[in-house]
Amino acid sequence: MANFCHKVQPFVILLVFILWTNRLKNNFSKKKKRKKTLLRNYLIIFNITKTNSLISINNNQSNNIIRLQNFYIIHHLFSRAKEMENKEENRKALCKHIPDLLSSFVDTFVDFSVSGGLFLPSQNPSLDPRNPHQETPLSLQTRYPAPDRLIAIGDLHGDLEKSKQALRLAGLIDGSDKWAGGSATAVQVGDVLDRGDDEIQILYFLEKLKREAMKDGGNFITMNGNHEIMNIEGDFRYVTKLGLKEFEDWAYWYCLGNEMKSLCVGLEKPKDIYDGIPLNFRGVDSEVLQGIRARIAALRPNGPIANKFLSKNVTVLVVGDSIFVHGGLLAQHVEYGLERINEEVRDWISGLMGKAAPRYCRGRNAVVWLRKYSDVEKNCDCSMLEHVLATVPGVKRMIMGHTIQEDGINVACNNRAVRIDVGMSKGCGDGLPEVLEINQNSDLRVLTSNPLYQSKHKSYLDADTKEGLGLLITESGSKQVEVKA
Repeated sequence: MANFCHKVQPFVILLVFILWTNRLKNNFSKKKKRKKTLLRNYLIIFNITKTNSLISINNNQSNNIIRLQNFYIIHHLFSRAKEMENKEENRKALCKHIPDLLSSFVDTFVDFSVSGGLFLPSQNPSLDPRNPHQETPLSLQTRYPAPDRLIAIGDLHGDLEKSKQALRLAGLIDGSDKWAGGSATAVQVGDVLDRGDDEIQILYFLEKLKREAMKDGGNFITMNGNHEIMNIEGDFRYVTKLGLKEFEDWAYWYCLGNEMKSLCVGLEKPKDIYDGIPLNFRGVDSEVLQGIRARIAALRPNGPIANKFLSKNVTVLVVGDSIFVHGGLLAQHVEYGLERINEEVRDWISGLMGKAAPRYCRGRNAVVWLRKYSDVEKNCDCSMLEHVLATVPGVKRMIMGHTIQEDGINVACNNRAVRIDVGMSKGCGDGLPEVLEINQNSDLRVLTSNPLYQSKHKSYLDADTKEGLGLLITESGSKQVEVKA
């Protein structure tokens, strides 16, 4: 019974809040009508009094006392009307924000319910002057100056626990899962979605860290991988059953929040998130049908999850002398324009460019699919990489994920290619977490929890590392960071 009451309590609180809000609004509406009627009556009396006064004066039938009484009445009515007008304006100013407050309350309620109990810190969104309480997409920044400390994190694939292990390894979060990276910049190279069961929770967790980092002078940047692009296009080949269940649960809470909003007069009626999505799909088991419909609704262009999280991702990124991309870049991509790629992918995710992804996000040579520099079994195309890097001023290395490195984070082409996907998710290798660190001198270092390093390469250990071991990557090659995960 206690558990039941605990679960019902938020609903009771919310119901009371909604009823109170509607009652308050109805009371204000009734008072407004009464005040309008009263004001109209005052004006009628004023006109009658004014007319009588003029008649009396013109006929010389009044004395000074009657004149003073009439003018006093006129002055009083004017003052009273002005006072009521001011009160009405103050009431409007007070009440016009109630629908927005309710909407924000419901959004927070839904976020808390689907994120595993997270409250997202407040932020300062860019505002649309036509709708100052609606958050609009922030412009995406493609290039950043070199920070004192830069952390690069590979593919996470729906494994929240491994994601947190990697973040703790880098000193970016503390024991309470709050941002602890100070002014550091962290880059996650994409592929949060698929293969794991905690996709939505990771999206919320990374968003929380973004906001906390910003308040602390740091920066947390997330990128699109090929699995983000696939899911937005409706390609769910690598989704797990529990991943579908997570989206089904999200849809339940999101639709419940929309129903709550629809009860409030003054809020635009929410759109049906399932609009245009078939009720059935040929060959799809009924057990997963609702999860698939919910996933489509959430992640399709202009879908709630796509808009809330993925539209804020960059697809290519330059930080200091490093360029980040999930798969890899060709000269044609750089020539097309890095900023242009980011803006177009964002617009596509936001529903402004049709259903199909931009052409540079599709195919084996796409920015999120390319493996020319990361496939260990094939030699890295160093000459091509050199050419691409030469077209981006100030850049001397490319950092990428996408291809699992069974031996851990490593480099090739004289440290020009840095491969950081270690397959840490339980859904694709269950590798030990590793992250890349670049300091202000542009030195590369691997932070790892692999116990093999407790007896190897001790000359490269950093005594200041709190968790795991720091292994310096020298310009001579990648032999010093070989890891058997």
